[in-house]
Amino acid sequence: MSRARGGDLDAYGALVARYSALAHRTAYLLGAGSNAEDVVQEAFVKGFRALRGFRPDGEFRPWLLRIVANETSNLHRSARRRAAMELRVAGLAAPAGERDPEAEAISGASRTALLDAVRALPERDAMVVTCRYFLDLSEAETAQVLDWPVGTVKSRLSRALARLRPALTGGVGGVGEEAAHG
Repeated sequence: MSRARGGDLDAYGALVARYSALAHRTAYLLGAGSNAEDVVQEAFVKGFRALRGFRPDGEFRPWLLRIVANETSNLHRSARRRAAMELRVAGLAAPAGERDPEAEAISGASRTALLDAVRALPERDAMVVTCRYFLDLSEAETAQVLDWPVGTVKSRLSRALARLRPALTGGVGGVGEEAAHG
């Protein structure tokens, strides 16, 4: 590790070889799926760039796995943004003959209101709601992705849902206005 910290690429290559399988398994289990290889590659690159800041008395394994978890979280954040955009586009993409204008207006407004209301939450609340409901992760998976205890996930989720309830029970018209001003 000290050689790698000094810029020795061969030494870092040995660390990569030793921890690649574990890093890949971690990314996969945290929800990276088919993108696990990309997450791991990015984590090793970021790890190399951050080696000078690595504490000499620290352990490489947990340090690297934290970087993998952060990169997986970044992947989820990107996926969440893409999914939100796809939801908006999907509402507009159905052929005109297949649309029920009234149902589509209510559904589209509800979707938009929900996304707006979640975006208006404090960041940690939005993250837990997104992981749990938009990404369909279990509480344990959410805890892993966010690096929180399961109890924190449960309590933060409860508070976030309590904050969302008033914004979403005001009806379609009131939801959008509350979310836009909230």
